[in-house]
Amino acid sequence: MSKKNNTPLGIFMEAIGLYFSNFTKFVRYMTFPVLGQIAGLLLVFLITYLYTKNLPPLIDKFSALNNFNILILLSVLITLPGLAIFVKAFWDYLVAYGAVNSMYENMQKSGRVYDFGAHTELIKRRTIPFIGLWFLFGIFSALSLCPLFWIICGILAIYFVLVFQVFTFEPELSPIGCVKRSLMLVKGHFASTFMLMALAGALTYIFIPQLFIKVFDLTGINDFLARGIIPVISQLPMPDLTQYGVKSPTEYDVAIFTIKVFAAQILIQYTLPMRSILWSMWYKELNGGRGKYAGGYAENEIKSAGKKSKGKKRPSEKLMEESHKKYGKKKLDKNIIRRAAEKDDEI
Repeated sequence: MSKKNNTPLGIFMEAIGLYFSNFTKFVRYMTFPVLGQIAGLLLVFLITYLYTKNLPPLIDKFSALNNFNILILLSVLITLPGLAIFVKAFWDYLVAYGAVNSMYENMQKSGRVYDFGAHTELIKRRTIPFIGLWFLFGIFSALSLCPLFWIICGILAIYFVLVFQVFTFEPELSPIGCVKRSLMLVKGHFASTFMLMALAGALTYIFIPQLFIKVFDLTGINDFLARGIIPVISQLPMPDLTQYGVKSPTEYDVAIFTIKVFAAQILIQYTLPMRSILWSMWYKELNGGRGKYAGGYAENEIKSAGKKSKGKKRPSEKLMEESHKKYGKKKLDKNIIRRAAEKDDEI
């Protein structure tokens, strides 16, 4: 492997390279978490649309349906399958936040990513503290919706950007401990962290989604998909904006907007591994693992800790071994044989 560039820009470029060098594997890993959410929501909307459209004749045919409580109960029951798919996919997506961080350990050594199940299990074994961390994240996100807290939350978002990396690599810490640890790591590296956040945000939240949306526009894909959902859009109440001196959107306009939002969201979620790799690299950097920009622990403390813990395994390494054991000896042996074969092919 080439010599590592420890500057923020160098880390950004290296993260992009690691993501695209394992692109097909990451796409397969993220497909259900991403498309499962979309499929679940579409199933809910489709069933609700068919239910609403056929409700009057059903009431005429079955008088028992002419009851508000029964109608509400049926509405909930028919949407449960779609909601179940959405919740499962959404949970898997949240777990990927931590699992990809663990995968970076493999990529750091070999440039490859493998044993997705073991990395995922590494996070699921700590479900309760992981939910606690997301609960804290939810509170922070709710506060950030208030305009009065925008500046404060924007600054804190930079200090707290490494919480999921800390959760993965320092499993002995509580959710609150992860927040404090992230703050301490970023302290003194605010400008560099902000630079990385701006680069990652511009690439994965703006450039890549807009590039694909433009291609879809030119090829007519957006128009084709929009016309397919217009029957559903037509069942929704359309806002009248003429009283504000603004032209009211047509059903087609709303459909096009919906398609573009969904397309952008899908692309943003598919690039989650790239962001996780980036922040895992930055965590390692600030934790003293990559050289010039090392922070957090003083160099002598790192050496001292290394001497004391020589021969001992880190908590994250112990958890990884336990995750492997859950999959049984046969599956693990197959992975070992496969990886060995891949190395032989390269030679």
